Amino acid sequence: MHAEISSLLPGQRIGEDGKPRLDYAAIGALAFPFMLNSAVQAVLNATDTWFIGRLSANATSAIGAVYWPVLVFLVLLGGLGMSVQTLVAQCYGGRRYARASHAAWISLWAALFTVPLFAALAFAGRRIFAPFGVPDEVLSLAMDYWEPRMLTAPLGVALWGQMGFFNGIGLPRVSLLLSVGVAALNAVLNQLFIFDFGWGMAGSAWATGAAQAVGSIVAMCLFLNRGTRAKYRSHLTMRLRLPGLMQQTRLGMPMGLLAAADILGFALFQLMQVRLGTVDGAASQIVMMLTSFAYMPAYGIGMAGTTLVGQSIGAAHRDWAYALGNRIIIAVVIYMGLTGIALAALGPWILPFFQASADPRAAEVVTRAGLLLWIAAGYQFFDGLNISSSACLRGAGDALLPAFMVIALSWFLFVPLAHALSFAPGQGWTPWLPAYGHGAIGGWSAAVAYIMALGIMLWLRWRSGAWRRIQLNFTH
Repeated sequence: MHAEISSLLPGQRIGEDGKPRLDYAAIGALAFPFMLNSAVQAVLNATDTWFIGRLSANATSAIGAVYWPVLVFLVLLGGLGMSVQTLVAQCYGGRRYARASHAAWISLWAALFTVPLFAALAFAGRRIFAPFGVPDEVLSLAMDYWEPRMLTAPLGVALWGQMGFFNGIGLPRVSLLLSVGVAALNAVLNQLFIFDFGWGMAGSAWATGAAQAVGSIVAMCLFLNRGTRAKYRSHLTMRLRLPGLMQQTRLGMPMGLLAAADILGFALFQLMQVRLGTVDGAASQIVMMLTSFAYMPAYGIGMAGTTLVGQSIGAAHRDWAYALGNRIIIAVVIYMGLTGIALAALGPWILPFFQASADPRAAEVVTRAGLLLWIAAGYQFFDGLNISSSACLRGAGDALLPAFMVIALSWFLFVPLAHALSFAPGQGWTPWLPAYGHGAIGGWSAAVAYIMALGIMLWLRWRSGAWRRIQLNFTH
C-alpha cells in the first residue's frame, strides 16, 4: 500500500479497480489556493482603482492609460521570473531539489539586472506616451503614477520569482499568504500615501512598491528557513551560473514575450479608449478591473495546471500531463463563462462604487461601463480557453510558438480592428485604417474577436501534442 502511494503521480489516485484515476479532490486542493491568490491580485488591482477613483474621473482615466503599459514592461522584463514555476515543477517531479532552488535564485539575480532598465523607462514616460494623443491633464496624472511604479517594478519581479518557487513545489498556500499580506498592506499604504500624505496618484504607486518590498523580504525568510534549506539546499545555490541563467532566459523570454504581446495589445486598446474621451477611458478601465475578477481566479486554476503538468513531465509521464491539462482547461472555461455573465448582471449595483458621486460625469461613466460589461462577458468563455491552454503549455515548456501566435493576433488583428471600430474619421492615430466611429463599444467588440481567435489557436496547439518533444536540461 505504501509503495502504491509513493508512486502516485501528481493529481492521481488509485481507483477501486486498482487502476490510476484522476484525483479531483487533490487537484482542487492545489487549485484552490492558486484561485484565492489570483483573486487577491484582482482585489489589489481594484484597491488601486478604487482609491484613485476617489480623486477624480481624470485620475481614473489616467490609471487606465498606464495600467496596461506597466504590465507590458513588468512581464516582458520579468520573463525569467515567469519561468521559475515551470522549471521548479519539473525539477520537483524529477526530484532535482537543489536545481529547483537554484532556479529561484536565478530569478532574483534577473530582478537585480532589471533595475537600470526600469529606471530608464521611468524617466522616458512622456516620450513613450507622446504619440498616443493622451489629453494633457490626463497625461500629467498618468506620469505621477508611472515614474514611481517603474522605479519600484524590480521588487515585483523579485516577488514573482519567489512565489514561483513555492508554486512549483506545490505549496501555493505560501504564495497566497504572501499575496494577502501584500494586498492588505497596499490598501493601508494607499490611504496613507494618497490622502494622508497628499501624494495623489504617485502615492498609489509608492504604496504598491513598498508592499511588494515587504512581501519579498518575508518570502526570502521562508525560502531560507530550516525546512527549505534541508530539502532544497536553498542556502547553497545562490551562486549565479551562466548555464542556468541561459536556460531560464531561453525559456523565460518567450513566456514574457507571450504575455507582453497580449498585454501590449490591450494597452494600446485602452489608450484608444482614453483618446476617445474621459467617459470611455474611465468606463473601460473599470470594466477591465472588474473582469479581472473572472480572469484572475481562472488564471489561478491555470497555474495549478502549470504545476501539475510540469511535475508530471518531470516524472516522465507525459500522457498523464495531457490528461491533467485537459481537465484544467474544461474547469477554467466553465468558470469564466459563468463568472462573466454574473458580473454583467450585477454591474448596476457594483459600478457606482468606482466613481466619485460628486463628479459630473460619474453617471455617464457608470452607464457606459454597464453596457461594456455585457460585451466583455461575451468573450469570457474563449478567454478561459486562452488562459488554461497557455498555462498548460507553459508547464510543458512550450512558449516560443505560442508567443508568435499571440504577436500575430494581437498586433495584426486586434489592434488594427480596435482602431478601425473605435475611431471616427480623423479621430484616430493614423489615416491608413478605416474608421467606423463606434467608440468604446466598437473597441470592445474587436476584443471579443481577438480573444476568440487566440483561445482557439492555443487550445489547438495543446491538443496537437507538439509540446511532448520539448526537453529541458536540469544541470547547473
